[in-house]
Amino acid sequence: MTITKEQIREHGLSDEEYARIKVLLGRDANLVELGVFSVMWSEHCSYKSTRAHLKTLPTKAPWVIQGPGENAGVIDIGDGDACIFKMESHNHPSFIEPYQGAATGVGGIMRDVFTMGARPIAMMNALRFGEPDHPKTRHLVSGVVSGIGGYGNCMGVPTVGGEVNFHRSYNGNILVNAMCVGLARTDKIFLSAAKGAGNPVVYVGSKTGRDGIHGATMASAEFNEDSEEKRPTVQVGDPFTEKLLLEACLELMATDAIIAIQDMGAAGLTSSSAEMADKGGSGIELDLDKVPQREENMTAYEMLLSESQERMLAVLKPGREAEAEKIFRKWELDFAVIGVTTNTNRFIAKHKGEIVADIPVTSLSDEAPVYQRPFVNRAPAAGQPAYDKSRSVIESLTKILGTPDMASRRWIWEQYDHSVMNDTVQAPGGDAAMVRVHGTKKALAITTDVSPRYCRPDPFEGGKQAVAEAWRNLTAVGATPLAVTDNLNYGNPQKPEIMWEIVAGIQGIGEACRALDFPVIGGNCSLYNETNGEGILPTPAIGGVGLLKDVSKLARAGFRREGDVIILIGETRGHLGQSIYLREIDGKEEGGAPPVDLATEKKHGDFVRGLIEQGRVDTVHDLSDGGLLVAVAEMALKGNIGASIGQASLPDAIPFFFGEDQARYLIAAPFAEAEKIVAEARDAYIPVTELGKTGGDAIIVNDKDKVTLSKLRATHEGWFPRFMSREEIPLTN
Repeated sequence: MTITKEQIREHGLSDEEYARIKVLLGRDANLVELGVFSVMWSEHCSYKSTRAHLKTLPTKAPWVIQGPGENAGVIDIGDGDACIFKMESHNHPSFIEPYQGAATGVGGIMRDVFTMGARPIAMMNALRFGEPDHPKTRHLVSGVVSGIGGYGNCMGVPTVGGEVNFHRSYNGNILVNAMCVGLARTDKIFLSAAKGAGNPVVYVGSKTGRDGIHGATMASAEFNEDSEEKRPTVQVGDPFTEKLLLEACLELMATDAIIAIQDMGAAGLTSSSAEMADKGGSGIELDLDKVPQREENMTAYEMLLSESQERMLAVLKPGREAEAEKIFRKWELDFAVIGVTTNTNRFIAKHKGEIVADIPVTSLSDEAPVYQRPFVNRAPAAGQPAYDKSRSVIESLTKILGTPDMASRRWIWEQYDHSVMNDTVQAPGGDAAMVRVHGTKKALAITTDVSPRYCRPDPFEGGKQAVAEAWRNLTAVGATPLAVTDNLNYGNPQKPEIMWEIVAGIQGIGEACRALDFPVIGGNCSLYNETNGEGILPTPAIGGVGLLKDVSKLARAGFRREGDVIILIGETRGHLGQSIYLREIDGKEEGGAPPVDLATEKKHGDFVRGLIEQGRVDTVHDLSDGGLLVAVAEMALKGNIGASIGQASLPDAIPFFFGEDQARYLIAAPFAEAEKIVAEARDAYIPVTELGKTGGDAIIVNDKDKVTLSKLRATHEGWFPRFMSREEIPLTN
């Protein structure tokens, strides 16, 4: 058959790309091969718009065992222990079918981690929704939260934190970014390179169905008014099967039977087999008749492109098939030898005795297009916007704490089991989650961070800030930041203004990671996050992991004692541009992003972390969204202890209390220790200010303005339950 232009377009390929495919094959593709190229050359799988720029990111450090290029990154955390983690998106499926989209996003990122030989120990998620008043938002929030909780809780892996934000730019394209952290021994890390010829290729897990076909292609295109019709491309997850698969894989990994292993994620069997062969410098031959199928009369096209969940592909040492099959049958999972590795460097698939695909392996990977898409530099927004100086500081604080972006997320995280496995040291709501390395005094600190409102006016500074914020959150609990995974969510890269946001964002991330010795060990790009031509705010989410060697020295954000001195580390200039205050109180999204001085970030963070490590400070909170007064209120609410503070600098109260200057921390310590800390900071030329003291049941500002903690708590805790308790959840626009 001759491939038509319409078929090429339906598969998300350009005429130029198909012409390149013909050259690589030396002939026209058949329909199966067209489908294979479609998913492997999709933006979601090939990173064809970003690959050149991603190569500029720092990826190495003495503690990095495995950087980008595998299912997940790996870092050494001492004593023969390794931490494996990654963050990925499931944005498009979650908009179409929120419960299953979010659930399978959780399942997929877990498989990325345990296919490396790790047992997952913690989950996080970074969620972005549209305006609360949009008719679909509450339905999406309900479905996504239920999907995350339903899958994670069934797996018995704690969901320990994350972030949730609302903005009109996400009305037609929500973001669901899932992060998984796991533990393994450094000598038991499994990779996906299928080296050697004549080795059996085995399929394990659930049967293959018709769900999820062309999911990778869908995730590489803009939404429009017909997107609801793409519901069949959303996979359906089964966490109970995933739990069995996890245990079976870990049992097999305890043997020496595995040469390579890979989960079947985006692009399913095609991606897993082709990528394994490419990494191993080998070829692969598949017999699709042997693929376990849950539906009748499945075609080769459907089997190769299905994204059915809870499936893995492994390459075993010859003669170990029976041993492996026994393990998987014990766990009541499908097992089948469906192919063999070869020395031909070709991807060959057979069905009903005929070859249905015969493609050079490298043409699906190395020969995938890499674009240097044009971009147009836009002058970053700058300047301090005008603001109303007459507004009440206390009234503004109370209102901010009850806004959608700043209200308590308790309604969400109480639906997640964050204590299962009994190693969660710090529950959701702190600067960073903390999970003990089982049987040791070590703990991993985990956070996700980005401020999209900074990234639109200045993508470069916004990218820097996302990394710096993650680094500060880990530092604030006392952990040494070690590495990040990124999830780069942007609009259409074929628009020069969007491509500039991508390029500048990556440059900012890279600069911050180099300055903070905080390498990128893996991640995900999610582009084409647009609906009817309207793109999302640039949202380069950063997932950070750090190590606290002695969990007993964990610093928490809540005030612990009455009479402690409240100390501000860092300089306050009163930057209100793109601040929460300006947006929520004055109704403006104006001005430039706050500048991030990375040398200052490093100096201040190292100083604060040193105090925690020395056991001298146990109460720390970094300053970010909302500024100084919001941070004080959060510390008071967490500890149920009030505070009295004064305006220590700046002539105007609004920028002092609500400016979002970077590189700042709040510390609370007894008087004698506080005096020493202040003196040491000044000796180190670090800006330091005594703001006031803890005590009472209210926040008091400048000895006159006052609000009780009970009133603040009612406002802070009340928004989400009220929002979600409306009688009807709209299902459609």
